[in-house]
Amino acid sequence: MLGQVTDPKPTSKRDASSTRPAAASARPAADWVHPIVRVSAEWGWRLLILFAVVIALAALVQKLATVVIPLAIALLAAALLAPLVDWMQRLGVPRSVGVFVALVGSLGLVAGIMTFVVEQFIAGVPQLSDEFTNSIHKIQDWLITGPPHLSNDQIRNVGDQIIKTIQSNQDRVTSGALTTATVIAELLTGTFLTLFILIFFLYGGDQIWHFVTRIIPTEQRERVREAGQLGFGTLVGFVRATVVVAAVDAIGIGTGLGILGVPLALPLASLVFIGAFIPIIGAFVAGFVAVFIALVTKGLITSLIVLGIIIAVMQLEGHVLQPLLLGRAVSIHPLAVVLAITSGVVLGGIAGGLLAVPFVAVMNTAIRSLLSDSPEELFEDLQTGEIEPDDPEPGRFDVAARLAKEGTPRARIGEPESDDGVSKD
Repeated sequence: MLGQVTDPKPTSKRDASSTRPAAASARPAADWVHPIVRVSAEWGWRLLILFAVVIALAALVQKLATVVIPLAIALLAAALLAPLVDWMQRLGVPRSVGVFVALVGSLGLVAGIMTFVVEQFIAGVPQLSDEFTNSIHKIQDWLITGPPHLSNDQIRNVGDQIIKTIQSNQDRVTSGALTTATVIAELLTGTFLTLFILIFFLYGGDQIWHFVTRIIPTEQRERVREAGQLGFGTLVGFVRATVVVAAVDAIGIGTGLGILGVPLALPLASLVFIGAFIPIIGAFVAGFVAVFIALVTKGLITSLIVLGIIIAVMQLEGHVLQPLLLGRAVSIHPLAVVLAITSGVVLGGIAGGLLAVPFVAVMNTAIRSLLSDSPEELFEDLQTGEIEPDDPEPGRFDVAARLAKEGTPRARIGEPESDDGVSKD
């Protein structure tokens, strides 16, 4: 009929279902991917890019190790000497004179200590040689009269075999000597470069930092500068506390070795002092050398006593000195320390292991500053210890935060009024 009204809806379920594939095909293909998979993929390619950037930077650092390592060592030395130079400047001494006095005084102190240690080492070598020879004879007697029941001919054959092995590898020994000469030349070059960089860091480190940060966009420039100043303050506290901890370790272990009559007690104490700058691993290696020399020269009982002394000193360092001197602002988790040192040794050898922990400590503070809503509040949090620590061990004195606040250009020599890093005074 003409007056009949037709129903616009489909008359059957089959007709309704026929429209669904067309609507589904109109959806983007990405909508069919589960959100978890999509987010994981987005995180994955970003992490791969970051990993590639880190690998590229590590390769670049390895290529420029002759420049990067002196630069990093000069920065550590500047963190140690800058408070002294600033103190002399506050007393009215010209900054150039303060830099000269700090450099000459520190170099003279290091040279004097090294000369004394070398003299003690040379004087103790004969005693070490005699006691080592006696220990070898005791071992030979034990091999003959003890359970192995070896004959003199068998022991002599072992010695001859060792001599033949050394002679057959003479070429390698010679090439190693040439490599050592090359390393010494590179070491001297790096030393002069370190001193040259250190002079500029001490004399105008603030101006250098302001000049470098000029490439940062204006709206973020001040935050980056404050983060760098906080990071350098952390480095100052880290270096100062590490020197004190290393001195206590060296004095404690050296005194114990001297009382027990272990040869080369002073050189071994110096080795402990140097090893303390590489947390955990450095102390372990230095302690192993001391225990080995005590075992070879004085016997098992003395070596066990030396081991006990080293463990006691390490416990004092870990549970008293480091929390007291480093505090929450500088200390980082032991796992991060071990991983950082391992990565540093793989990438840069001994120098990489030495610089790994300071680098992680500085980056920890700098990144916290960049992510903080207010750098001024971060200063107060670092001083009061209210910020969430990386190490649950509490500290009484947050030296790094206080030195960071003193280390800013505003607190030391005045904030430069221009972006070119040149003060108008």
